[in-house]
Amino acid sequence: MQFFKYQGTGNDFILIDNRALNFQGNVAQLCDRRFGIGADGLMLLQNKAGYDFEMVYYNSDGNISSMCGNGGRCIVAFAKHLGIIDIDTRFIAIDGEHEARVHPDGRVSLGMNPVMDIARDQEAFVLDTGSPHYVKQVSDIKEIDLVGDAQEVRYNEPYKQDGINVNFIELKDKGLKIRTYERGVEDETLSCGTGVTAAAISHHQILNEGDGSFVKEVEAVGGDLQVKFNYAGSVGYTDIQLIGPAEFVFEGEI
Repeated sequence: MQFFKYQGTGNDFILIDNRALNFQGNVAQLCDRRFGIGADGLMLLQNKAGYDFEMVYYNSDGNISSMCGNGGRCIVAFAKHLGIIDIDTRFIAIDGEHEARVHPDGRVSLGMNPVMDIARDQEAFVLDTGSPHYVKQVSDIKEIDLVGDAQEVRYNEPYKQDGINVNFIELKDKGLKIRTYERGVEDETLSCGTGVTAAAISHHQILNEGDGSFVKEVEAVGGDLQVKFNYAGSVGYTDIQLIGPAEFVFEGEI
């Protein structure tokens, strides 16, 4: 089986062209960093009527996952590599339709679904940006026990049954820093696209910036991402774009 490895700000993925529907691998074994290829997740690119392609995403534990923003950017770059698309694309994922664009510098802009509902869990924000996220502001992001603190949230009520991704953010002079614990990976990842999107929206809420168009610079452990969106109180967050690199690492056969 031929595979391709991509990464987006350190969030790494195995990509497989499954247009012939012949994939038969063990996802968890392939994603294992000692006994397999190693990755945070695995994606299948498949045909879908009415779209350029379909994105089927698995977490490294082998389970079908909710939307992955970094994975979405990487599969767009993969589709361009395969010659399926050129600059603009429209594809389908588990959370619905997405539009994306490949920029000349290799960055990919990925359209994300609108966000209407934002809940509060004490001082944290809880919202769904294609995947469910818990976002909490801290004063020093380097000093937290990321895994321990995140598991106290992820494995307790009301999140224990379905799980939730846990993000801690620190405000900077311009933008914010983020660290993320991903369910399904059950560990810290160097970046999470839907988490970065949730953090950018939470940042807007924290600063109470009101209506308008906004650009948020987000520093993840694995690199920098940009989130653009419009906000109007009556309709929530719309025209959300997650922008950042999507880089080919290597290819091989297994």
